[in-house]
Amino acid sequence: MGIANLSYEECRRKRVEENKKRMDALNLPLLSQALIDSSPSKSKSKSSPSKQAKHREMKKQLVVVRRSSRVAKQPGPVYAEVLVNRVAIPKRFSSARDYPDHFFASDEARKNAFERAERLQSVLEPNYPTFIKSMVRSHVSGCFWLGLPSHFCKEHLPTNDGVMTLIDEGGDEYPIIYLARKTGFSGGWKGFSVAHKLADGDAVIFQLIKPTTCKVYIFRVGDLKEDSDSNSS
Repeated sequence: MGIANLSYEECRRKRVEENKKRMDALNLPLLSQALIDSSPSKSKSKSSPSKQAKHREMKKQLVVVRRSSRVAKQPGPVYAEVLVNRVAIPKRFSSARDYPDHFFASDEARKNAFERAERLQSVLEPNYPTFIKSMVRSHVSGCFWLGLPSHFCKEHLPTNDGVMTLIDEGGDEYPIIYLARKTGFSGGWKGFSVAHKLADGDAVIFQLIKPTTCKVYIFRVGDLKEDSDSNSS
């Protein structure tokens, strides 16, 4: 039977058989399987048993917290909030002028000190201008700033900032910074106030004896009792 008389399917089958015989003769199936076994994807799929992560099982159990053997058999402490009354210890002062920071003069004491200052002002030399200042907290603590009467500053004091001198009744002098635009005493006033232990309610007379010098007279609010005793006698 010639090739021309064979059907298409028979010709195809004969060619497949011939190709298979040639591949078997060249050992091509074995070589193909060897390449598949040595491929990287194949090697990655197989992991070494020694490199496999071991799963650790964590077990939880209750344990007794270690306590001192001395108190181990005793019940645990119970805490509760309680109110404790604090006992305030009063501050002791060395003299009548050592007032606490929260000291405020009464209206009666302040008025009495001011009236005593007015009585002295009325007998002072009229050629030297004077004014009276009743001390408040800002004058004698904290900022230690003393504002002066604006009309007095405009009529009698310098128009520029400068240094003025305060002379107390003992003759001691204290330099004070005078601020003309703010009409008040700034630097140095704290030193004068602390040195003379000025307190809230004290009345102070300022007598201008020179263009930049004032004589100072102090009437203390704490002298109210002494003043009343002297009047009764």
